[in-house]
Amino acid sequence: MKWATMAEFTLFIGNKCFSSWSLRPWVAMRHLEIPFEESFVRLRTSETAANLAKVSPTGLVPVLNHNNRIVWETLAILEYLADLFPEKKLWPDDASARALARSVATEMHSGFREVRYGWPMNLRRPKAYKPLDAEGEAQRARIETIWRQCREQYGRAGPFLFGHFTAADAMYAPVVTRFDTYGGELAPVTRAYVDTVLATPAMRHWYAEAAREPWPEPGPHEQD
Repeated sequence: MKWATMAEFTLFIGNKCFSSWSLRPWVAMRHLEIPFEESFVRLRTSETAANLAKVSPTGLVPVLNHNNRIVWETLAILEYLADLFPEKKLWPDDASARALARSVATEMHSGFREVRYGWPMNLRRPKAYKPLDAEGEAQRARIETIWRQCREQYGRAGPFLFGHFTAADAMYAPVVTRFDTYGGELAPVTRAYVDTVLATPAMRHWYAEAAREPWPEPGPHEQD
C-alpha cells in the first residue's frame, strides 16, 4: 500500500522520536490499514507555534484532516475513525469489554502524569532502568494492573488488551515505549504485552523513521 500520496485523510504529527500523542492515532491508522497522508510539523523550534496555528485549532498535534473536516484530540480522532470504519473494530463488540476499553483509554488520556514526566518518551534513549518517585511508581503499577485486567478478562482471543488491536492499545502505545526504555526487568505479563505492541509492523516502522530524524532533539540522555 502506498502511504505518501494524496489521500482522503491527512494526519498532522510531530517528531516521531518523542511526540507521544502523535503516535497514538498514527499507529492505529497504520496498523488497521486506513490509508492516510502524513504531514509533519517539527516541534521545539522558533517556528513551531506559527506552523501549528496553520493546521491545529489548539496549537497541538495530532490533528486529522478528513476532506477539510478537522478533528483534534487523540481520543476524538480514534472515535471518529471508529464511526467511519466499524469493520476495523477500534472498540470491542461486547458491551462490557467496550465499556472497559473506553474507561482505560480515557484514564490514559487524562492521567499518569508522573509516569509521563518521569519516563518521557524518547526513542533515542538507551534502555536502562530509571526509578520513579512514589506517585509515579503507584501509577506504573496501576498501568500494569489495567493491562493484566484487560488481558485476563477479554484478551484471550489474541495478544492485545482485548484480543485484537483496539483504540485502547493505541492509547497505551507510547507508555509501552516508556516501559521498554526505562522499566528495566519487567514482570512476564507486562513484558509479553510490551513485546506484542513493539513487534507490530506499524511500531517497527515508527521506530525506524524516528531513528532517521536528523534533528538533535531530544538528546539520548535528555531528562525532561
